[in-house]
Amino acid sequence: MTNDRPRPRMKDRQYQRELRVLHGELVAMQEWVKATDAKICVIFEGRDTAGKGGTIKAITERVSPRVFRVVALPAPDDRQRSQMYLQRYLPHLPGAGEVVIFDRSWYNRAGVEPVLGFCTKEQSRQFLHTVPEVERAIVDSGIILLKYWLEVSPAEQTRRLRNRINDPRKTWKLSELDLKSYRRWDDYTQARDAMFHATDTAWAPWHVADTDDKKRGRLNVISHLLSVVPYEPLPKHRVRLPKRTDRTRDSERDTSAQHIPTPH
Repeated sequence: MTNDRPRPRMKDRQYQRELRVLHGELVAMQEWVKATDAKICVIFEGRDTAGKGGTIKAITERVSPRVFRVVALPAPDDRQRSQMYLQRYLPHLPGAGEVVIFDRSWYNRAGVEPVLGFCTKEQSRQFLHTVPEVERAIVDSGIILLKYWLEVSPAEQTRRLRNRINDPRKTWKLSELDLKSYRRWDDYTQARDAMFHATDTAWAPWHVADTDDKKRGRLNVISHLLSVVPYEPLPKHRVRLPKRTDRTRDSERDTSAQHIPTPH
């Protein structure tokens, strides 16, 4: 007899314990990136409410923003709409010693734009035809390119959207596009499948993560990222705090600066 009961959601204590270990590895990867001038580009796409923002935050919260740079471009202006579609994304690709994370990317043209009518079907088809060779050029330039699709079930998406509606701390996450997109589940599924078919290549494959359990999904993505980046931890150097000078003691006696009042 099979057990069809859903797997219980990960408890926060276990999540924090495992995340702490992964954060240490991300710092080690960061130091390797800086030392070797590596260039890493990570793309996050997925269903609305699938947890892209939370996953990106989990990756970046313990590393340097000078190394890990998050790119979330707004809607294009008139000039950008007149350019070649991929043009506005290319300046944001990583330079030496950088990890760039795209919170949505050029793949808008494969998903939200054709589904909601922001581009024609022909424009989307042409994009899907062109982008594999662009990504081959990106990889050939020495950039490690990782593409993640976060997948959530219809029931879980409904639960999260209702939670956003009813929680005043989360209403800012809810947009008119979210509500329009919610009605188009099947259209998004078809667009996703067409995107995978055209752009899941040997040099830039898609990696799909189930995020119905957000905590497990984040840990799985971070673990995978660490497994495919060929970093090696650098030797650790022993650090000792130097002795302070006598002038430091004198400065402690200066209490002329105003202080923020301590609340009662």
